[in-house]
Amino acid sequence: MALPPELDNLLLVKYFLEQTQRRKPKVAFIGTAGGDAETARLRFYAGFSQFECKPTHLPFFARTPHDLESFVLEQDAIFVGGGNTRSMLAVWRDWGLDGYLRTAWEKGVVLGGGSAGSICWFEHGVTDSIAGPLTALPCLGFLAGSNCPHYDSEPMRRPTFRRLVASGRIPDGIAADDGVALHYIDNRLAHAVSSRPRAKAYRIARSGRRAVERALPTRYLAHGLKPAK
Repeated sequence: MALPPELDNLLLVKYFLEQTQRRKPKVAFIGTAGGDAETARLRFYAGFSQFECKPTHLPFFARTPHDLESFVLEQDAIFVGGGNTRSMLAVWRDWGLDGYLRTAWEKGVVLGGGSAGSICWFEHGVTDSIAGPLTALPCLGFLAGSNCPHYDSEPMRRPTFRRLVASGRIPDGIAADDGVALHYIDNRLAHAVSSRPRAKAYRIARSGRRAVERALPTRYLAHGLKPAK
């Protein structure tokens, strides 16, 4: 499940936690892409603590837990923050976290995140990890296809994603405006939901030498927000 980076966006936090189907789920924040920045970690705790859950975090630039596999598998949900996706994946692979996350996913742990925490689950993503123009990045491949976040807020996202798909450099994929969550079940996009009334998800597919973009039904989460505190 892919979420935008606004961790104070309680509509999407609530939706994310509901997918665990637990009364008080255990949820861990992984802020590797942002260098384990304290500001991102504090925003996570501030947002998720509004609901009945047990928040924690997994550091990689401080003292990292010895038994990473047990830490990951005891969670009901894992939320990955934004930042440098390429560096994040390199750190994860060095520690073996990518394998533990795949095991967690196969066991039904809810995985999600914003920006880097969105594209990392796909075969490919569009990233600004490297200075200069946006580039394609091979990712974990849990989900088939490609992903592009920030589709409406960063002017080069849309043309770059379409060009990469049209050229065949990355496979067909899904783009999301800010405020949109992409909810995947069994490697299939089951729902697109949004905290903004006009935000959308889009399917981009190669057709000949061009990319065809189609807006997808996106449900606006306007009501029903009841924080626990």
